[in-house]
Amino acid sequence: MFLRLAGQVSLLLVAALFISGCASSPRFTRERGGEAKSKGEAAPSKPVKTLEGIASYYADDFNGKKTANGETYDMYKFTAAHRSFPFNTKVKVTNLENKRSIDVRINDRGPFKLDRIIDLSLAAATQLGMKGSGTARVRLEVIEWGDEEYSK
Repeated sequence: MFLRLAGQVSLLLVAALFISGCASSPRFTRERGGEAKSKGEAAPSKPVKTLEGIASYYADDFNGKKTANGETYDMYKFTAAHRSFPFNTKVKVTNLENKRSIDVRINDRGPFKLDRIIDLSLAAATQLGMKGSGTARVRLEVIEWGDEEYSK
């Protein structure tokens, strides 16, 4: 009886070792700036880049037209235009006057007025409480760099 029990335990041990050997190893990706990060790992709490300046928004005249990355502009989505950030970059925008903030995705180029740092969609401007004034002093915090590729 002892030998049969020992055989069963040995069999279970071998099976456990075999199964654990099949576990996948963590996959790694390169973040912009060269830091390795495990997939599924939470985004860093510290922003990658921070800027302050004046934001504006664009709406009706551009709604339904092509953006610089090729997708159709929808003023009811949380998107924005920036002069140099790669497309699909995710940016937290905070209105410095009322402390409201939102996350937007860069899908267009602009603004074309030199004193402004970002052009927001109507939805983003409304959430930030700047629709009435048309502009607001904001802080931009890059959450995640995009890849320049268009992906719907």
